[in-house]
Amino acid sequence: MKQGNSQKQDFVNPLRRFLIGILCLCLIALFLIWRIDNPRVEKLRADIVDTVVPSMNWFMAPTKKMVDLVTDFRSYQKLVEQNQELRRELQKMQSWKEAALKLRQENAKLLDLNNLKLNQKHTYISGIVMADSGSPFSQSVLLNVGERDGVKDGWAAMDGLGLVGRVSGTGQNTSRVILLTDISSQIPVQIQPSGQHAVVAGDNSLNPRIDFVKDHDVIRPGDRIVTSGKGGVLPPDLLIGQLVVDTQKRLRVRLAADYERLEFLRVLRTYNEVPIAGTGELILPSTRISAAEPTQATEE
Repeated sequence: MKQGNSQKQDFVNPLRRFLIGILCLCLIALFLIWRIDNPRVEKLRADIVDTVVPSMNWFMAPTKKMVDLVTDFRSYQKLVEQNQELRRELQKMQSWKEAALKLRQENAKLLDLNNLKLNQKHTYISGIVMADSGSPFSQSVLLNVGERDGVKDGWAAMDGLGLVGRVSGTGQNTSRVILLTDISSQIPVQIQPSGQHAVVAGDNSLNPRIDFVKDHDVIRPGDRIVTSGKGGVLPPDLLIGQLVVDTQKRLRVRLAADYERLEFLRVLRTYNEVPIAGTGELILPSTRISAAEPTQATEE
């Protein structure tokens, strides 16, 4: 067995050396032919190129495809990197956009609170929304203005965009505003431009219902909704929002006020209107407690 392997190696090794020698001679000859500057040799080179190159197209096609594939892959990799960079830039721009919109809305509210042109018979008090401490109403907020500032029950409260609610409970230093979204809130309104009268009734959702519309054919989604002034509690022509229709074909109002960012409110002073009977003291001031005790003692 070992003898057979040795004979095979004795045959293969000389053949390998012979083939390598021929290959080296061919390469040297090809190099010399390509380096010789002679018209006949130049003609021979041209003939070789014309003969060999066209027949090599079938061999070069996969190589060319591979080169194109590598080039496309590199281009795709660059596009992916550029896309990722653009996504990062877009996220940064969106965060800046949100910050800019928030500042713009806050600035608009502050400017509107300071420079709003109201009816001559109405003035207002600006207050800061405080944390809600609980009340019989599920949708209400507290303001840092109260009886010392002349706030009374029933006065309208607005942000820089539209009506938020009405005062329902006053204390010496604070007051409570029941929001339009509260289930206990019912505001007489007018739908413009048709002039239809209705009632905006809260149901603890962000879009209160619109009830008691006489003629549904003359109103359209997008109509402007303002207070009608009926009942003498709220002044007329205060913006509430726009008419919309929900998925169940019920009329609702998209409130103009930004309920997600109630930071500043203005309470409209409304005089010469129908007074509200009762004190409505949901926030009982300490001064009234101290004043009531001597009275009871005197009567005894």
